[in-house]
Amino acid sequence: MPKEQGFKQRVRSGIADLFLIWKDELKLTFSDQGILIFFFVVPLFYPLLYAFIYNNEVAREVPAVVVDESHSALSREFIRKMDATADVHIVSYAADLKEAQLLLKKTKAYGIYVIPADFSKNIHRGEQSFVTLFADMGSLLHYKNLLITATNVSLEMNRAIKISLAQNTTEREDEITSAPIAYEEVTMFNTQNGFASFLLPAVLILIIQQTLLLGIGLSAGTTRERNLYHHLVPASIHYNGALRIVLGKALCYFMIYAVMSVYVTRLVPYFFDLPQLERPGTLLFFMLPYLAACIFFAMTLSAVITNRENVMVAFVFSSVPLLFLSGISWPGSAIAPFWQYVSWLFPSTFGINGYVRIHSMGATLSDVRLEYGALWIQAGVYFIITCLIYRRQVLFCRKRRLDSYRKTKGRMSDDCR
Repeated sequence: MPKEQGFKQRVRSGIADLFLIWKDELKLTFSDQGILIFFFVVPLFYPLLYAFIYNNEVAREVPAVVVDESHSALSREFIRKMDATADVHIVSYAADLKEAQLLLKKTKAYGIYVIPADFSKNIHRGEQSFVTLFADMGSLLHYKNLLITATNVSLEMNRAIKISLAQNTTEREDEITSAPIAYEEVTMFNTQNGFASFLLPAVLILIIQQTLLLGIGLSAGTTRERNLYHHLVPASIHYNGALRIVLGKALCYFMIYAVMSVYVTRLVPYFFDLPQLERPGTLLFFMLPYLAACIFFAMTLSAVITNRENVMVAFVFSSVPLLFLSGISWPGSAIAPFWQYVSWLFPSTFGINGYVRIHSMGATLSDVRLEYGALWIQAGVYFIITCLIYRRQVLFCRKRRLDSYRKTKGRMSDDCR
C-alpha cells in the first residue's frame, strides 16, 4: 500500500505540475507582444491578405507588345487572333526589339512577341515557322497567359493551314484532317485554373507550421534570456520532470492552435469561395497529428534558439524553400532525391499534400494514409527528441542547484533562472 500511495502521489504531483507549467506558458504567451503577433495576428490577417491579392484567381488582358518583322497577312492574322482572346491584350507595335524592351522596362507591357521576317514565307513553303516570346518573369501568371495564348492561336492557324493543303471535298474530311481523334479537355478540381484555388491551401497549412515555429521560438528565446545560464528550464520544483514540461507547454500551444486551425483551414477558404470538398470529420482527424508534429518540431528546434532574434532568421530562410519542397508549387517528381529526403523532415511536406487532397479533391483518410501515418511518426519522433532535450536541461539545473547548495553550505541559489 505505501508504494501504491507513493505512486499515486507522484502522478497527482506530476499532473498538478503539468497544469502549472501550462498556466505559466499561457501567461508568457499573453504577456509577450511578439508571441501574440505570431500566434494570433499573423494567422488571422496574413491568409486574408494573401487571398485578397489573388482573389481574381486568373489574370486577364495581360498587356503585350508585338515586333512584326514579317508585315504579312498571316502575321497580322496571328496578332489579331491573340488580341481577340481574353488573356492577352496587344497594347503596342514596336519597330524593333529595343523599343519593345523599353516598354517592358516601363511596365507598360509584360511580354514581347517577335514575328520573324520569314514567317509567312516559311508557312507557304510548308516549312515550320517560329514566333519568339520574351516575358517578364516577375509574374508566372502573366507568363502562362502569354505562352498559352500564343500556343492556342498557333494550333488554330495550323489546323486551318492543314485543311487548305489537304484539298478535301467534304466537311467530314476537313474534320478528320484537323482532328483525327476528337477529345475534350476537362480540368479536375480547379475548373477555372485559378491561382488562389491552386496555391492558397498549401500556403494556409505552411502558415500554421511557420507561426508555431516563430511563437515557440520566441518563447524559448525569452526563457533563455531570463535564465542566468541561458537554458530552457528555470530552477523550479515544478520544472523537475521532462515529461510534464513538454506536455504542459504543448497543451498550451495545442489549445491556441486548435482554434486558429479551424479559422485558417475552414473559414478563410469559405470567405473567398475556394473549393471545399472535405468532410469536417476527415479534416479534424488529419489536423490532430499535423498540429502535434508541428508543435514538437518547433519545440525541438527551439533548443538551438539562444535569443529572440534568431527565430526570425529561421523563418525567413525556410518559408519559400519549404513551399517548393512540398511538391505543390513545383512537381515533386522533378525534385532531386536528396531534397525529397530533406523535405520528409518537415511536417509541412506531408501536411500540405494531405490537406490539399482532402480539401480540394475530397479525399478520405484512407486516401491520404501515407501522409497521415507520416505525420504521426513525425509527432512521435519529435516528441521523444523534445523530451530528451528537456531531460538534459533538467539534469543540468539539478547539477547547478546541487553545486550551489554545496558551495553556499545549505543556501539554495537560482543559478538556472
